[in-house]
Amino acid sequence: MAKKIGILGGTFDPVHIGHLRSAIEVLESCELDEVRLIPGAVPPHRATPQVGAQQRLDMVRLAVEDVPRLSVDDRELRRQGPSWTIDTLLSLRAELAADDRLYFILGEDAFAGLNRWHRWQEILQHCHLLVLQRPQMPVELPDAVQALLAECGVADVTAMQQSAGQIALIRQTPLAVSATAIRSLRADNRSIRFLVADPVADYIQQHGLYAVAAEH
Repeated sequence: MAKKIGILGGTFDPVHIGHLRSAIEVLESCELDEVRLIPGAVPPHRATPQVGAQQRLDMVRLAVEDVPRLSVDDRELRRQGPSWTIDTLLSLRAELAADDRLYFILGEDAFAGLNRWHRWQEILQHCHLLVLQRPQMPVELPDAVQALLAECGVADVTAMQQSAGQIALIRQTPLAVSATAIRSLRADNRSIRFLVADPVADYIQQHGLYAVAAEH
């Protein structure tokens, strides 16, 4: 029977409850077999992470270690060069059966920039896209992305019966949490409890991550 595998990438600097809640909601609402969190090494479209690869990987592992059907995939950290999504998809596809379904999970703001991604026209050859919408934060899509959505969009995830090639918009629980805000709180020596999983908060405290002293 074909597997249904979600992929949630990011710098995870640090991983927080917004990432984890999105993963759980997609896992359940789309009836996936698993969701893999894939920390990026060299993000092509954003600033270099403040914390190194190994510690970001450690935090993601701590965050999901007791969560059924959430897992961590470190392939981007083991690969040289920029963490292009197309390379990750090709690598995953090489390990899966032809009829297994990959669901690439991304926020609507990232989706709006899809036409600037490396080899972006090829991405839907290897996966479906699940675009997470925040009702209170509407995003304007450029013409190229609107055209892609018009061509490949489906009204419901259950309509995704192929191994790849379609796009669905997913409403998510709005959580006003960001890694930037968490780093700022740490720099001000304020608590980040309940914004990240408890083991992650403990790890950040233990290693002095994101504190002003850690930058000197």
